[in-house]
Amino acid sequence: MKMTEITDGPFAGWKTWPEEPFEHDVAGPFYFRVDEQGPVCAFRAEPKHINSGGVVHGGCLMTFADFSLFGIAHDHIGDDDYGLTVAFTSEFLSGPKTGQLIEARGDVLRAGRSIIFVRGIVTADGTPALNFSGTIKRVRAKG
Repeated sequence: MKMTEITDGPFAGWKTWPEEPFEHDVAGPFYFRVDEQGPVCAFRAEPKHINSGGVVHGGCLMTFADFSLFGIAHDHIGDDDYGLTVAFTSEFLSGPKTGQLIEARGDVLRAGRSIIFVRGIVTADGTPALNFSGTIKRVRAKG
């Protein structure tokens, strides 16, 4: 799936997948790039992300972590193919607040022809917020 580069605003130079309306328009927008440390995904916590307890809703963090699985594994999926999450686990570590920069980094543990295993951590201004791991099934584009 093709990524689109952001050209203005605080995430200029980052990329996103606008063809994913839930992650882009509803829960996000979420962003992705590769820096000197490797793949990183991010978003800025807004009031729409906050639950009645005053922290980022757990469902939002899990949706972002699912998005991040694909950012972390992007080199193993390719631009013409896509993937499906077949397994996902997470543990909540802290509750991010409005205005914080939420980031995810991680590793591909193993990538086969059709299955990719990923783990990562979501942080809020550097404080661990969510630990996650997941399995992606790579689906080849029909040619």
